[in-house]
Amino acid sequence: MNILDNWPLKNEPDPVNRIKLLPEQVANQIAAGEVVERPASVVKELVENALDASATKIEVEVKAGGRSLIRVTDNGHGMSRDDALMSLERHATSKITRAEDLASIGTMGFRGEAVPSIASVSRFTLTTREAEAEAGTAISISGGKMNSVQEAGATPGTEVEVRSLFFNLPARRKFLRTEETERSHVQHALTLMALGHPGVAFTFRHNDRAVWRLPAETAAGAEALHRRLNALWGEGLKLVAIDTAGELPKRPFDDEDTPAAAIRIWGFIGAPGVSRSNRENQHIFVNQRPVDNVGLGMALREGYHTALMKGKYPVCCLFLEIGPGEVDVNIHPAKREVKFHREREVRRFVAEAVREGLAEYHSAARLETADLRPEPVTTPDFGLEAEDVATPEPEQKPLDMGFSEPRPPMPIEKAEPTIPETATPPQPVNPNAQTSPAPPLLHVPLKIIGVVGKLYVVLESDRGLVLMDQHAAHERVLYEQLLGQMEREETASQKLLLPETVELSATDATFVAEQVETLSRLGVGISIFGERTFLLDALPPFVKVKDAKGFVLSLIDELKSAGAGVNSMRLGEDMVTKTVCRHAIKANDALAAPELDALLESLRHCTMPYTCPHGRPCLIEMSYPELEKKFGRTV
Repeated sequence: MNILDNWPLKNEPDPVNRIKLLPEQVANQIAAGEVVERPASVVKELVENALDASATKIEVEVKAGGRSLIRVTDNGHGMSRDDALMSLERHATSKITRAEDLASIGTMGFRGEAVPSIASVSRFTLTTREAEAEAGTAISISGGKMNSVQEAGATPGTEVEVRSLFFNLPARRKFLRTEETERSHVQHALTLMALGHPGVAFTFRHNDRAVWRLPAETAAGAEALHRRLNALWGEGLKLVAIDTAGELPKRPFDDEDTPAAAIRIWGFIGAPGVSRSNRENQHIFVNQRPVDNVGLGMALREGYHTALMKGKYPVCCLFLEIGPGEVDVNIHPAKREVKFHREREVRRFVAEAVREGLAEYHSAARLETADLRPEPVTTPDFGLEAEDVATPEPEQKPLDMGFSEPRPPMPIEKAEPTIPETATPPQPVNPNAQTSPAPPLLHVPLKIIGVVGKLYVVLESDRGLVLMDQHAAHERVLYEQLLGQMEREETASQKLLLPETVELSATDATFVAEQVETLSRLGVGISIFGERTFLLDALPPFVKVKDAKGFVLSLIDELKSAGAGVNSMRLGEDMVTKTVCRHAIKANDALAAPELDALLESLRHCTMPYTCPHGRPCLIEMSYPELEKKFGRTV
């Protein structure tokens, strides 16, 4: 029987009348739910429109966290009467004209949904005037219904006033948080806009009180950003400037005529030891648009690696510049989520740029203070104590802790940052000034005074007091010593007295068979011994474990979690990090003066001497001005 023979079904309504067009007002309210989540969403959309209008001055006033009033005023190019009316229509925009334009969006907004969505859930007033017009236009809307359109006296630019947000959606209004919470969200959204556009003046008022006034920065590039960061974050934060340019490699399916994708990342990251327990001060912009991208966050942490403590998040304000065709911003109505067409390559580029920036901060390679660096010295054998595996005696020689050639395959060109990187809190500087930056802490003479708590070495410099954690310092020395051996492929495997067999599941066996070469680079001697059985006959000499089989199984788990594109050196770094902690000098290990001197000199020659492999600080400095302030000698 054909089911259509009994169609329509009995006792069912006529299917022709079941689907209807929603009223325009209801449709607008549904659309508003995707764009307008809270008062901060309104501020974000209106400020983006102001920036697209080439505004150089933007004022934002909020009352009751945005519940009762949101007013955004700008000095942009304004709108004519007809354009003002058209801006209130859904999907009306001046930013794009064709579907192809979505592949190369260069403006903050482009959907044409924000203004009509906001007007549909508030009491909305738009006042605008073009510079050459004799009079402006004022439009009043309440809950999506037009109240009036009339001429009005106004200064060039646009003012949008949003009152009683969600007054016609009580359920949505109930979901708003406290006044202070909503205010903080508004302030966060404005902070992102202010950081992304230092050349624009911003004013923010809440409940008739000025929260901050940010003048337009007249400088360019990194210097302007640095001044804006000082205004928002304070001047006591240690920052590292990075500026790296390069090209993304071509993909296998790209035509020969396809040009290489240019890419650049610049801005500031927190110096080692500068971190937060959340991502509040972690700002990443893609083509000046603040974005949320999991891959970029992972790349940032990847770049920090041993310079970041577990459970902490880096502080940063970074700008990624890439061709509009290489990134898709049309993912979500809020336009915060982006997707890169070459996600893996972009992530690797960002991670390496951060790593290189931190390495230069530690080594201060570009500072003209190389003469302050002490000559290489012979380091003592703090040694790795043998447990289950015999370990060759470390060679007594000067330590060379430098990394090998950059690991990423993409070409990278280091650009000169506008703000020099120093070990002291950076100050706004004139790039043309002839003043020399202060040398890094380990590039100045340090005098050992003594040891307190059987752990902290007290040192004195011409700048103040310095404390060195002997355990953390020795961890860093051992870590870079062993890592250097691995990079030079000097990590010879130490044969086990009795080889062991390791039986794996079919899936794991297939995976390990493909990773035998990677494991070999790490000093793990493993070979196929059967269909699912492998023979383990060697481990790296610095690995001291009683359960060799368990160690290899955990290493395999780390390989699997790292993914197919795992870097053997990175995996080796993680393995070394876990190993050196147990072999470093302990808190209660008393060292003689010559041993302390040797430890300090060894630390001087490390690539990243200011943090241990776990990200904890090795050195803490307290300047004489800080000491004088603590003792009440200065105000």
